[in-house]
Amino acid sequence: MENVELVRRAVDAWNQRDPDLWRSYATPDIVWMPAGPAAVEGASYRGYEQVVSGLQAVWQTWDEVCFQESELRDQGEDVLWLGQLKVRGASSHIALEQEFAVRFALRGGKIAAIEAFLHRRDALKAVGLAE
Repeated sequence: MENVELVRRAVDAWNQRDPDLWRSYATPDIVWMPAGPAAVEGASYRGYEQVVSGLQAVWQTWDEVCFQESELRDQGEDVLWLGQLKVRGASSHIALEQEFAVRFALRGGKIAAIEAFLHRRDALKAVGLAE
């Protein structure tokens, strides 16, 4: 349950747009593989500076970026976050809602990797589960 709570707090820090708080839950060599609004073809971010820079770019592009949890699954060293992503464009003010899933890999009580998915089924497959 510790890992689940850590992930829940990290997602809350993201929703609060608090990079310093978010960073406190991550390892210095964190790797983030985004999907959806944060994804640039093949992009991944490595280390505190790159990840925080990526987060800030997302926050500048979208007035609202909010993860709404529907389920968290503790998979040992991984936690699977399942829910919805809600965004609203900073310029367009267009609101979008998307099914979203994230695999958080943990090491030493901190988040070492984040892999995002646009579909629940893809995330479940990534951790060896099927619906």
